[in-house]
Amino acid sequence: MTEITVAFARLPGADKDLPLPRYETEGAAGADLCADTGGETVTLDPGQRALVGTGLRVAVPDGYEMQVRPRSGLALKHGITLVNAPGTVDADYRGPLGVILINHGTAPFEVTHGMRIAQAVLAPVTRAVFAEVAELGDTARGAGGFGSTGFGGSQS
Repeated sequence: MTEITVAFARLPGADKDLPLPRYETEGAAGADLCADTGGETVTLDPGQRALVGTGLRVAVPDGYEMQVRPRSGLALKHGITLVNAPGTVDADYRGPLGVILINHGTAPFEVTHGMRIAQAVLAPVTRAVFAEVAELGDTARGAGGFGSTGFGGSQS
């Protein structure tokens, strides 16, 4: 397993007792991000979204991105996910690290200070060279779009 150092800095006034992102198990791909709400509770009503801060800034290494993803337990138990999942933190961004949460559940949800609200996954970036061409090669699928490859099982 390759390890890469990712530098974090706390924002002025951020809770110094909140942990940096960390992996909760040896095999985890995502490191948990905690909410820095300043000790307040953020209530998300059904259908409501909010930007929740982490109290951190990050320096993602060149050649990488940090993907911010939902936590599966919050999604399953409460309908809490990210509006822009996965969110991307680019290597040249140095602003506050925030998480845009949305409540797709049926009951209000309280985000409390220190709660694990998302996970961060470091991923390599491949940059494309975009080229305009006169023709694209043919494939068996062709221009078939949404649903064109059929459905699972015996449906046709």
